[in-house]
Amino acid sequence: MIQYRPWTMAGKDDEGGDDNDFSVVVDTRPRTKRPPLYKVLLLNDDFTPMEFVVMVLERFFHMNHAQAFEVMLTVHKKGVAVVGVFSHEIAETKVAQVMDFARKHQHPLQCTMEKE
Repeated sequence: MIQYRPWTMAGKDDEGGDDNDFSVVVDTRPRTKRPPLYKVLLLNDDFTPMEFVVMVLERFFHMNHAQAFEVMLTVHKKGVAVVGVFSHEIAETKVAQVMDFARKHQHPLQCTMEKE
């Protein structure tokens, strides 16, 4: 946005001065970037029951049963699946919640995050 403001030079008085001098003031607004997003990944292992993985997806990622089952099959077949994309703090919290829940139930399920 450009604003024009009247400007008088030093040494000129109001009677004989040049009142038509203008200066240009440019107001800049800093552009804020969106914070980076992080993918939360669920990794396959040979020991965690499929039903447990479905329960984790329903509980921590708010998927319905059909969605959770599909994602669980992707993890099972491909070895890894993205289960959500979040800000850093939320992704970090989700990973910690899943890992704590898996350890409490004595499953080696792995959950990680990476920058998108």
